[in-house]
Amino acid sequence: MANTKSAAKRARQTESRSLRNRSVLTRIRTLSKRAGEAEAKPTDITALLSAIDKAAKRGIIHRNAANRRKARLARDRAIKT
Repeated sequence: MANTKSAAKRARQTESRSLRNRSVLTRIRTLSKRAGEAEAKPTDITALLSAIDKAAKRGIIHRNAANRRKARLARDRAIKT
């Protein structure tokens, strides 16, 4: 338990932010599975790229991690076609 009022507030903020971040990461994971399928729609791929960019912009995932995910997706799509 937090010892000060400010520490308690930070704990509340961290809890709400981690819930929000978890939902974003789960969405990225789901979209990644959809985009990785052989019969993936182009809209699935663009939705995944958009979600990755938004997560990087908000600081949920690191900028380099976002670029790495997008590069791997592009590489895998090039191999499959």
